[in-house]
Amino acid sequence: MRTSRRLPLESLAPYLVDVPHPGFVPPDSPLLAPTPPIDWRLLFDNDHPIEIEVGFGKGLFLFTQGQARPVTNFLGIEIERKYVLITATRLAQAAVKNVKLACTDARWFLRERIAAGSVAALHVYFPDPWWKNRHRKRKLFTRDFAVECARVLKTTGRLHFVTDVADYFAESVEMLKDVPVLQTLPVSNEDTDYLTNFERKYRLEGRAIYRALYQKKPSGPEA
Repeated sequence: MRTSRRLPLESLAPYLVDVPHPGFVPPDSPLLAPTPPIDWRLLFDNDHPIEIEVGFGKGLFLFTQGQARPVTNFLGIEIERKYVLITATRLAQAAVKNVKLACTDARWFLRERIAAGSVAALHVYFPDPWWKNRHRKRKLFTRDFAVECARVLKTTGRLHFVTDVADYFAESVEMLKDVPVLQTLPVSNEDTDYLTNFERKYRLEGRAIYRALYQKKPSGPEA
């Protein structure tokens, strides 16, 4: 997608979820005090299924899927404000009504603001691998994050995970085996559609793409 001239904030406001950014707020700030989970019906003004993308970058997945599936609501979580504003501009210019964006830390957001059993699908595409040991604390896919993913998913809800980093994929898949409420589903690696801008770039470069799909077991707890 071509970068668009950013619209003024007042035009983007309908697409932005007002949440604090833990990285820029003191830990004892009242902004981070426990608050009720997001009311999806109030946020989207309907009862359509909710899907969340974590780390949406320039927003290709949200932009295309929001238009292709108008009876599904999408929430994107991205820690980089510039990407949030770029994506909000594209959504506003195309009048996509079923996508909202939150500029915050996804680990905090899932834990503190998303109700158990309220999400139909989670999408995690090409998360940063954080090669250096001193940066590993920033790694998204940890056991705690996987447990939170399982908690917020509805029964039979799905977790989609895609990366181009073989080591990250192997480590994450091994870790997800320890989340018993998630079961592995077969996934095709033959898709011709690009999920994200990263995937478009990497596949044109001939890189391998690794995909995994999980489903919350019907008998599993939702809390």
